[in-house]
Amino acid sequence: MLDLKVFYLIIPLVAGILLGYLLRGKRKADLSRVTLGAIVVLIFSLGFSIGSNNQLLASLPRVGLNALVIMFLAVGFSVLFVLLVKRKMWLQ
Repeated sequence: MLDLKVFYLIIPLVAGILLGYLLRGKRKADLSRVTLGAIVVLIFSLGFSIGSNNQLLASLPRVGLNALVIMFLAVGFSVLFVLLVKRKMWLQ
């Protein structure tokens, strides 16, 4: 069964979709500042959570190294795949 916390995420999402659907023909609001503000608050709260958790802070170098390796592999293989597809399409 779904946790109650999931509904706290699903309800605003569905409400936003419905509101956007109903108001799609109307004048569009510029929400870029609101979005940027929300992202800054989320990043700050994530940093605060990491900084206040001693166990997580102690394991950060190991986790950070793993994340760095995964990031480089993902970017590297993405670039390689794009180059291969580009070459394949160029030859046709």
